[in-house]
Amino acid sequence: MNKPPSIFSPAPVSWQSASAPVGYLDAVAVMEAWVAAIAAGDAHQQAKELIWTLEHPALYSAGTSADISDLIDPDRFPVFKTGRGGQYTYHGPGQLVGYFMLDLKTRGRDVRAYVAGLEQLVIDTLADFGVAADRRAGRVGVWVDMPDKSEAKIAAVGVRIRKWVSYHGISININPDLSHFDGIVPCGISEHGVTSLHALGIEASRADVEAVLKNNSEKIFGPIGAPNP
Repeated sequence: MNKPPSIFSPAPVSWQSASAPVGYLDAVAVMEAWVAAIAAGDAHQQAKELIWTLEHPALYSAGTSADISDLIDPDRFPVFKTGRGGQYTYHGPGQLVGYFMLDLKTRGRDVRAYVAGLEQLVIDTLADFGVAADRRAGRVGVWVDMPDKSEAKIAAVGVRIRKWVSYHGISININPDLSHFDGIVPCGISEHGVTSLHALGIEASRADVEAVLKNNSEKIFGPIGAPNP
């Protein structure tokens, strides 16, 4: 695809990958601190923008539009209220989470274009594994058509913007336990299911998906620089 001029930046973005699972509140604390530093123009920060990839332990998170009636099994996993947009979602092992701390002041100040860029990043990454995924009108996230003609969600998108700095981001189902989604109505949509690369017959590892995601991120958001310490 062509570089979206409103969100592409020639300034290098740092890419950091967490090898061990990261607790949700720990991740939020890191994002909050990083966003504050970007918004303040902290000259001592080695990389102004950051893309952080990781896995979480099994948990549910509630976005700003979450309806408590969509939390079917509140005792199954820890539940965290979060400032990102959207409703309930699941995070856990086998799912690649990408948190994007980007300065939208330098990327056109266009939130819709930014969210569309995240969606396109997921769509392009899945396409490289032979999966035809796309957006669906009136629904958040990225979706696929299943062999039985049903539709299923394979990736979630939820963002927050503070002082024109983004955080939170995306999650891609590689090989999670899909039964863990049964404790919620994912994103408030009960009439469709969820799926994963593994469920679609794609035996990709997290490292495989992350490498492709990183390559596609450069096409959409700009060059990737050295990782942060």
